[in-house]
Amino acid sequence: MRRPVVIAVDGPSGSGKSSAARGAANALGLRYLDTGAMYRAVTWWMLKHGIDLADASAVASHARLIRLELSTDPACQRVLVDGIDVTAEIRSPLVTGAVSQVAAIAAVRGHLIAMQQAIIAAAAETAGGIVAEGRDIGTVVAPDAAVKVFLTASEQARAERRAAQLSGRDGSPSADSTRRDQARRDRHDAPQSQPAADAIEIDGTDIGLDEVIARVVALAGSRRAGA
Repeated sequence: MRRPVVIAVDGPSGSGKSSAARGAANALGLRYLDTGAMYRAVTWWMLKHGIDLADASAVASHARLIRLELSTDPACQRVLVDGIDVTAEIRSPLVTGAVSQVAAIAAVRGHLIAMQQAIIAAAAETAGGIVAEGRDIGTVVAPDAAVKVFLTASEQARAERRAAQLSGRDGSPSADSTRRDQARRDRHDAPQSQPAADAIEIDGTDIGLDEVIARVVALAGSRRAGA
């Protein structure tokens, strides 16, 4: 029986980490965890219930009461909040614009990180491993991950990818506003966006998604071979 493998994929907004992590999980037959979706789900709940996001204490206390469920199937992503499917709603511009403020609250991060670590441990025990992506995965959430990847790309490439991802949605932003929003999120998320000292950096500016996935899969193969 193969040793379970945990793969941590970090990187800034628009770097392609979600697509790369999901693709690698599919290729390796592992589970997949989008930690950013958890912060988005909490943010969606706060906005829906009119909670003042500037009141960190109120946000943290409410966050602990939310029933959050995530699918870890890389082929079928679903996010439920208190039994309500919010998979699409958490990707709205309103949530995107507010999520960094919620994610910066230490008590919220602590609560969700504990949940993330439990999901990772369960996947390692029952499903052969998991690819977890987001921010501070390799440094805080899964510091003992066998494979740590920091995926980056140029600011222009990240903005173009993000704009393309949002194209066609109601209220989808322009490329310029996407770039401004990205810069704002980079500033807010900087404390959680530092690569682990032992992470392998992959610059996806000039290579396609398939090549990024292939590199992550190769790293996982080499770690398993050396285990």
